[in-house]
Amino acid sequence: MTEFDPVEALRVLERHRVSYVVIGALAAAASGAPIVTRDLDITPSRDHANLGRLAMALRELGARLRTPSDPEGIAFPVDADMLAEAGIWTLMTSAGELDLVFQPAGTRGFDDLSRDASRLSIGEGVHVPVASLADVVRSKEASARAKDLAQLPLLRQTLERVRERERQRAVDPDI
Repeated sequence: MTEFDPVEALRVLERHRVSYVVIGALAAAASGAPIVTRDLDITPSRDHANLGRLAMALRELGARLRTPSDPEGIAFPVDADMLAEAGIWTLMTSAGELDLVFQPAGTRGFDDLSRDASRLSIGEGVHVPVASLADVVRSKEASARAKDLAQLPLLRQTLERVRERERQRAVDPDI
């Protein structure tokens, strides 16, 4: 099994100038939610040129289709046209599991999520776009998957703490 290294995957995406937003549990963790994950979920822009850059990044990462019967994945032709064919891709890469979700439940995709995304430093001058915790909560509510619903109480608590800190900073910027 490949070791999970989301920082490496994000560096490759940034190096290829892919337009995307980190979503899911990793985005929630970046906002302070005490959640552990074993995969990186992103919502890429569907722009054809962006899909071409994404395909180059995925080839660099050795992306393969992840299946229950073959955890190391199955080779497939990684190009912009192929990526445009599906709404969700579950992949195995040299940096671990990577899921491409073009329109997460409860959202309108990249443009919707990028509006409230923040940039998170992952070191060496690399900053990556991360969905807001409110958008992660909205998507998990809409998905209605058992594992997402189980995380919602914790995510809502974290969101309330984040909002309280923002309210306090509005009153006293030195906090």
